[in-house]
Amino acid sequence: MSVYESEIGALTGSGRPLVDAKGRVSLVVNVASKCGLTPQYSALQELQDRFGAQGFSVIGVPCNQFLGQEPGSPEEIQEFCSTTFNVSFPLTEKVDVNGENAHPLYSSLRSVSDGEGYSGDIRWNFEKFVIGRDGSIVARFHPKTQPDAPEVIDAITTALGDS
Repeated sequence: MSVYESEIGALTGSGRPLVDAKGRVSLVVNVASKCGLTPQYSALQELQDRFGAQGFSVIGVPCNQFLGQEPGSPEEIQEFCSTTFNVSFPLTEKVDVNGENAHPLYSSLRSVSDGEGYSGDIRWNFEKFVIGRDGSIVARFHPKTQPDAPEVIDAITTALGDS
């Protein structure tokens, strides 16, 4: 199944960030505003700026499952992201990524192994997944892997070139 077929709403307003990304390369990241990894928003926005015109989009997925580090309302999350990090990429509704209430998107994503062979539950905020234009899961990266790490850039550029 294509990841882009997963129904998930926009954080605020109308829209379907995954459906809207169909045909593009995406970096899906579970995000949080009060995490030690929150500064990764800057590098995520830089990726959006760098590759957006080539058919790429970051898609942030707010999640409050890790020590309650995304407690805000949709409006508070949107305001924080736009004013603190100038985020212009789409954010989805807040969802669970693990457990029995996990969003179906993450049921698909969790089955993929990262470069170290890990598959299974999302380990923390800012776990990253590169999604190809066809909706296939191309790569998975540890939360502490920086968005601009060479291996992430390589996965994005390879997926962009596979069109």
